[in-house]
Amino acid sequence: MSWLDRYRAAVEEALGRPVDLDAGQEATLLDLARDVAHGTQRTNAPLATFLAGQLVAGRSAAGGDADDALAEALQIARRLLADQPG
Repeated sequence: MSWLDRYRAAVEEALGRPVDLDAGQEATLLDLARDVAHGTQRTNAPLATFLAGQLVAGRSAAGGDADDALAEALQIARRLLADQPG
């Protein structure tokens, strides 16, 4: 079992419920982290993925689709990166 699989299992145990992270979501999160790390201070990457998770949680709690919310988070990040001076 990979470290990420073990971490997911521990998070699921802490939450008392399964946590979904499919290959498409994983790829989108990695794209987000890469874009932010390359376009700003590297330390912003993990923080941006946390904030993306907050957006997904909020949209999901309101009945929205997690994949759509994750795509929205990536779109917001890319828009902000494109608007940066320099």
